[in-house]
Amino acid sequence: MKKQYLVAIGLFIFLVIWMFLPREESASVEDRYAIPETDRTVTAVAGNAAVDAGAGGFTVRTSRIQQSTYTETVNVRGVTRAFRHVEILSEAAGRVVATPVARGARVNRGDVLCEIAVDNREVELQEARSREIQSRLEYEGSLGLRERNLVSEISVAQLKSTLDAATAAVGRAELALNRTKVRAPFSGILETRAVEVGDYLNMGAQCGSLLDDQPMLLIGQVPEQNVSKLILGNPVEGVLVTGERVSGRLTYIARAADPVSRSYRIEVELNAGQNPIRQGISTEIMVAASDIAAHMIPPSAITLDDRGVVGVKALDNNNVVAFYPVTIVGESTQLGTPGFWVTGLPQEVILITLGQELVFPGQTVRTNSDRSSL
Repeated sequence: MKKQYLVAIGLFIFLVIWMFLPREESASVEDRYAIPETDRTVTAVAGNAAVDAGAGGFTVRTSRIQQSTYTETVNVRGVTRAFRHVEILSEAAGRVVATPVARGARVNRGDVLCEIAVDNREVELQEARSREIQSRLEYEGSLGLRERNLVSEISVAQLKSTLDAATAAVGRAELALNRTKVRAPFSGILETRAVEVGDYLNMGAQCGSLLDDQPMLLIGQVPEQNVSKLILGNPVEGVLVTGERVSGRLTYIARAADPVSRSYRIEVELNAGQNPIRQGISTEIMVAASDIAAHMIPPSAITLDDRGVVGVKALDNNNVVAFYPVTIVGESTQLGTPGFWVTGLPQEVILITLGQELVFPGQTVRTNSDRSSL
């Protein structure tokens, strides 16, 4: 017989003998894993009340929460933009002789941004004015002769036409002379300057660009599911990527959606008196929308049930624990009162804010004080 067979037979005989040997009676599995008897009563105390150290059982803290009005906000990403940013073009051609405003400087409406050489424009204006004076004298003289029937109506009409043409020529000469100075059409900041002294500026060429930063705007795109919540004139808060906070009001909501993103453009006009900001800074835009009834609860009150539903635990009129599913509609980031705004709770509720994991729905708890103080 092979050695392997002998070893297998020996092990089998050893197992049979071990199974039939007498042993002491062992405790059952239930007894070994049973939870020792302790005081499992639960006491609810107000959030700021002292806990009795000598009391047995567990303690949970509660807070009475009243329903209040919460202004729902629609948050979108956007950028800062100037009220207007336009290119200033020349209406005359000529050599640039002056650029009196430096880039980045603030200008008022009517300030000269670029000046073109006058050349013969001033001489042409003087010539046109002389012809106007001559034509006016000839016309006025013809009127006196017409009263004495010394000239015909046709001659008077011809002289009147000559006077009108001379007056028009003066206007054109004055306009040509005025166009040698490219002026700011509104107050703002000269963002760019396209020419320098000595350059030749063609008609329609750019002198520079002017940015109007009073007021500044916030531009964003609102998803189609939220655009119906917005109302023109509603207050808006903005948080720039630099950390600065700004405020304003909603002044524009597009009627047509963007064909690609299916979102709607909005514009927010910032309030006057705030610190100057630059164009193109990324901003979190928070637009005040509709008012809804909600509860402000501390973050510690949020819990999950066995199915993973977000909710809170509270006490009913009989001090029985109840689970309420809630929907988070907003949050408060104020240092003094951080928390969440939720819907789905009764108008007044005694909320378990600490120790809610120690109790379960349907469990009755006791209070160590008057219920009205919870």
